[in-house]
Amino acid sequence: MTSPVPPDPEPAGEQAVRMLLRASGVDPDDPVLARTPQRVAATFAELFAGVHEDETAPLRHGDAVPRGTQVVALNDFEFRSICAHHLLPFSGTVSIAYSPVERIVGIGSIIRTLEILSTRPQLQEHLTQQFADAIVAGAGASGALVAMEARHSCIADRGPREAASRLRTIAAAGDLVDGEKRREALRAIHG
Repeated sequence: MTSPVPPDPEPAGEQAVRMLLRASGVDPDDPVLARTPQRVAATFAELFAGVHEDETAPLRHGDAVPRGTQVVALNDFEFRSICAHHLLPFSGTVSIAYSPVERIVGIGSIIRTLEILSTRPQLQEHLTQQFADAIVAGAGASGALVAMEARHSCIADRGPREAASRLRTIAAAGDLVDGEKRREALRAIHG
């Protein structure tokens, strides 16, 4: 009869960090690194908190569209995410314009939606389109246009080390994909 194996007291995330340190030639038992596995595991849990959340949920409530409102724009708010290719951060600003149909949504709801989407491993190009799609789906908007600009640590701090470079992406959904409404939305977010 074999004795039962006691459960490992260290959670899987912490074990993975210790293994990564070891694989990188770093001694995870160095006193300076004593709490590093715990800290890194907690950090990644926070950075990936949106993985199982519904990004459209914050957008499902709002107020009636004021008469004459055609486009609503929110400019230059900050975001941060983690690059899906290198698990390094990227951050920058985003501007959004949307065409409300039945309701306008609160600024906090828009920002919360982006927070949910950006707390997943992401590529900026995908994040931009996902955000536009979420505004249309969640807010019931007839269209959305999103412009993002970000600095990527995977380019700035490793590889080519182009610290000044920024990636700009624009994505649209619904009636802001092309035509005059798109031009209006671009003017609204670019001033």
